[in-house]
Order: sequence, then C-alpha cells, then structure tokens
Amino acid sequence: MRSIFDKAHAQEFIARINSLNHQTQPQWGKMNVAQMLAHCQVPIKIASGALIPKVNPVVKFLFGKSAKRQLVNDPEFKRNLPTLGEAKISDQRVFEQERNKLVNIIREFQSKGPAGLTKKAHPFFGDMSVSDWDTLQVKHLDHHLRQFGV
Repeated sequence: MRSIFDKAHAQEFIARINSLNHQTQPQWGKMNVAQMLAHCQVPIKIASGALIPKVNPVVKFLFGKSAKRQLVNDPEFKRNLPTLGEAKISDQRVFEQERNKLVNIIREFQSKGPAGLTKKAHPFFGDMSVSDWDTLQVKHLDHHLRQFGV
C-alpha cells in the first residue's frame, strides 16, 4: 500500500498533479480541475488539524463509523460519494494557485510524517489510527487524480 508519508509515494502524487493542466476534463463528477485541486486540500487540512469541519452529530452517530470502515477497507473510493460541506468547492478557482497549494500541502504533510497528524478524532469518522489517516489520504488523492485521467 502506498503511503503519503513515504517521500517517493508523495512525489508520485505530485508528478500526477503536475501532469494536469487548466484544460484537463473530468471523466465523471461536477468539479473542474481547479476545484478538484482545492477540494483535495481539505482532507489533508483535516488530518493535520488545520481545519475542523462542522458535522451533524446525528449523521455522524448513524453513519460515521460504518463509512470509515467502508472507505478504509474498499480498494478504492466509489464515484460521486457525498462530501463534507467544507470540501464542496463550487466557486471558480485559479488552476496554478490551487495546484501549487496542493503540492505544497502534500510536501509539508509528508515531511512532518505521522507526528503532524491531529491528536483529535476525525469530526465525522471518529477515532483514527495513523494507518487510517494515511489510507484515506492516499485513496482520496488517487480517486480524484483518476477522475481527471492521471
């Protein structure tokens, strides 16, 4: 399994990101490429503790643990899954800026390693191991890069 904490694996993601351009079209979904790049920053910010999204406690109680189990255990994310409100990017973004931000956040996250993870539970999924955080980051990035054909 790839790890976002492994420098070579992080560099593979960065190379895939750098192969995108402002005209790259999605193979599914509603986001354009700049919106996707902004969207992909959100889970990393949550994992590092830089962002704490608002979550409906009833929805968390009913679905949080089972959703985590499914996302961690399935080989890859399914298309068109629901997302947190803070991760829904609908405004227009500047491709180069969002690409640079995502590359930088991946580099920073990788360099800090597991020590850079938040010590708090995930606001929706609950308690997370280092492996859970890592797996979700890898699968999420891979999902959206595949969405855009890279």
